[in-house]
Amino acid sequence: MTNANRVALVTGANKGIGLEIARQLAQAGVFVIIGARDPARAKAAVDDLSSQGLAVQSVEIDLDDHASIAAAAETIRAEHGRLDILVNNAGIVDAEDGPPTASSPEAARRIMSTNFIGTLAVTQALLPLLRQSLSGRIVNLASSLGSLTLNGDPTSPYYSARLIGYNASKAALNMLTVQLSEELRDTPIVVNSVSPGYVKTDLTGHGGFLTPEEGARLPVEYALLGEDAVSGRFVEASGETPW
Repeated sequence: MTNANRVALVTGANKGIGLEIARQLAQAGVFVIIGARDPARAKAAVDDLSSQGLAVQSVEIDLDDHASIAAAAETIRAEHGRLDILVNNAGIVDAEDGPPTASSPEAARRIMSTNFIGTLAVTQALLPLLRQSLSGRIVNLASSLGSLTLNGDPTSPYYSARLIGYNASKAALNMLTVQLSEELRDTPIVVNSVSPGYVKTDLTGHGGFLTPEEGARLPVEYALLGEDAVSGRFVEASGETPW
């Protein structure tokens, strides 16, 4: 398929990395659906990209509201009949998260509910439409903080970043990538975990090293993988990341 024939959904795409992923996919010729909880913010994102001549629309979707996920899937089915690219970008952090001895269990529950359970629900709801694509692509926005190997390596820069809720949610997301990739191995659907790096966004308190534009490049690259695409990988800009 050419990019001009592809339809993509990017969750949490009204700002930050998600907005830049939507922009770069649309610049590549893909028709992009901006998924967002807040209709006003979604409209602002659509207006922004549309003013640049890019083909986009929005759909209301809240990862903690499974009825909204089902409604979004039905809207996409009714208007497009299929989905070629799903970028699971939406995610949260929580001020009450922290090391295992101090983190609020409820904060961990909230993070896991959105980052893992919500992403699982979105993926399940959109899979029937991805199965209608000739080359379905699922990109899960992961983090090196979700690597069990790096979390247990005292020489790793991620070793001291002990956020039990967030790190565990990204490790769970990686499990989704591993199992879904294997389950779909006899289909044209490719599933990968992609870590964008430490990006200056609201989620990081704008304390990252990369701009959203820079952070979006690798997820976009994996969303647009061709026929020789490899599935079931965990990658960041520097290469393969250990699980």
